[in-house]
Amino acid sequence: MVTGVQMDRFDAMLAFARVVETGSFTKAAQTLHMSRTTVTQLVQQLEARLRVRLLNRTTRQVNVTADGAAYYARVLRLLADLDDAETSLSGAAALPRGRLRIDVPAPFARLLLVPALPDFHARYPDIQLDLGVSDRDVDLIDEHVDCVIRGGDIAEPSLVARRIGDLQAGIFAAPAYLQRAGTPAHPLDLQDAPHHIVAYLRSRSGSVRPYAMHRGEEQVTVRGRHLLSVDDGNAYLAAGVAGLGALWLPHYMAAPHLASGELVPLFADWRIAPMPMHVAFPPNRHVSAKLPAFIEWVAERMGHWAPVDRPGAS
Repeated sequence: MVTGVQMDRFDAMLAFARVVETGSFTKAAQTLHMSRTTVTQLVQQLEARLRVRLLNRTTRQVNVTADGAAYYARVLRLLADLDDAETSLSGAAALPRGRLRIDVPAPFARLLLVPALPDFHARYPDIQLDLGVSDRDVDLIDEHVDCVIRGGDIAEPSLVARRIGDLQAGIFAAPAYLQRAGTPAHPLDLQDAPHHIVAYLRSRSGSVRPYAMHRGEEQVTVRGRHLLSVDDGNAYLAAGVAGLGALWLPHYMAAPHLASGELVPLFADWRIAPMPMHVAFPPNRHVSAKLPAFIEWVAERMGHWAPVDRPGAS
């Protein structure tokens, strides 16, 4: 049985976490459906219990202290564990609910995932998604992220990875770039003047990603010459549309710009190996129903957007 003191402590931790996340007592109160006075009192009681200052308050903003940041990390883990414990019960599993933190690449979020989310929320109205949008490598444990969706291989051995699709890709360039530099006849032409590519940086190593291509038995690996390198998919696409160099793009990213004439395809007789898409998550994140629900839903959607390329399939 939960006593009143324990319930007050839980409410106080939840109120504190919401203030940190929203940066405001007023916004925290709105998300918790409490009064601002109640949230303020709960945080004050928590600070009194712990005998440390968790938040620095001014008339304009609220900032977390060093002690508060350390405590917030622990509180977040406790709240997530409690949520998982409740939603893992057989009765709760019938209708997944709770908060799910995911991180996805920026173009994937903008063009595919976010437009499809009304369907997800119609199926699972009690799951709250906290969506991080970035192309960087996320530390799922330290940043309390439930899962990530990433292209390419998952190098972290401590994560569970499920392949959910394969992105078909090609090389594209803006008409203005081709008018200025000429149309390359062979992929290796991109390594010689006057041609350039827009380079995509690996977020962890800072190295430029090379691209393997093949035409029949001929195989090449192209690095290209570049004047600009970026580590964000949306910036990468914008640079290519602006005529700053040739691009390697998944077809879903290129399609609207091909239709508008902002990009044209290159090397139609060359092929690029599809990029595998994975959902990756820590092993202990699979105990509640909310994460499997999201994974199954996004895998279903990827079956329409970019099905897994199975050798021998027609």
